[in-house]
Amino acid sequence: MSRIVVGMSGGVDSSVAALLLKEAGHEVIGVFMKNWDEKDANGVCTAETDYADVRQVCDHLDIPYYTVNFEKEYYDRVFSYFLEEYRKGRTPNPDVLCNREIKFRAFLDYAMDAGADAVATGHFCRLGKDVDGSVQLLRGVDPGKDQSYFLYMLGQAALSRAVFPVGHMTKAEVRKRAEAAGLVTSGKKDSTGVCFIGERRFKPFLKQFLPASPGNMVTPEGRVVGRHEGLMYYTLGQRRGLGIGGAGNGERWFVLAKDMARNELIVTQGGDHPLLYSRTCEGEGLTFIRGEAPAAEFDCTCKYRYRQPDQAVHVSVSGNRCLVRAVESQRAVTPGQSMVFYQGEVCLGGAVTDKVLDAGACPVPQREGCL
Repeated sequence: MSRIVVGMSGGVDSSVAALLLKEAGHEVIGVFMKNWDEKDANGVCTAETDYADVRQVCDHLDIPYYTVNFEKEYYDRVFSYFLEEYRKGRTPNPDVLCNREIKFRAFLDYAMDAGADAVATGHFCRLGKDVDGSVQLLRGVDPGKDQSYFLYMLGQAALSRAVFPVGHMTKAEVRKRAEAAGLVTSGKKDSTGVCFIGERRFKPFLKQFLPASPGNMVTPEGRVVGRHEGLMYYTLGQRRGLGIGGAGNGERWFVLAKDMARNELIVTQGGDHPLLYSRTCEGEGLTFIRGEAPAAEFDCTCKYRYRQPDQAVHVSVSGNRCLVRAVESQRAVTPGQSMVFYQGEVCLGGAVTDKVLDAGACPVPQREGCL
């Protein structure tokens, strides 16, 4: 029997994770992490609601439960990065960093200090062993819920102490199991939005921390077609919320790039515009699950964003940077987003997209510094 501390969010996945471990005979302790102390857009403090669900689930399972406050760690290690990336005009993915810095660093340290043998979460992924004995991160069985993408920054030290009890199940099976066990979270809606912050009206939320800086929306030819509220509020390939009228031919407008120096949002008509596509990009912060790259150059598949179908790529490694060449053109590859590498069901690691080197990298002639 092992002592396993379960990170419980108040959702159905972590609830069933605790249930399965308890049924397997482990000593299970539930811990709720409080990392953000603020009401959501509807005036509801989701942390209070979620913790109430954790209490009910743990009482039902007859396991002890605690709460731990990582608000400072979350702000310093995750949210400050989130804001800095938006200042640069990039589109960050804070959930990835949250997993590395909070769930599998601050929380893991807390659990180990409490005498735990391992920590468990409700992530839809699995663990395996390579031929050399190193831990592998594997995709979850449910392709629609696989969350290995968000865990690619984890290394051997964290994964060797991790347990993912629901990774072999589909989401439907998880809900069915929760319902059969009478867990209050069985029908609870899946959480969305920023990790630990939840669903927010994005612009008003970001305006609390970063001042808006309006500017022009321009075509690749430099024609002004509208005004933007601030480059931070837009991402490459975006269609909704541009507010450009009088299109003439009826084609929708899309974001092509951001000119940070001129504070201009470069837009075009048509979702299949050639300037939205590229094949080559650079990544920074390159990390691998086993601690090293498979080779200096290797072929694999890649997800440039979560839920994207796997794309065939060739990766060239140079220190903590990489050059990624896709076999087929990719739409709206976005600086700040994670590109995660796979070989079959095995997650190799990944990097943060830094520069797009062709096509839409800077569609306006004689301009530098476009994102």
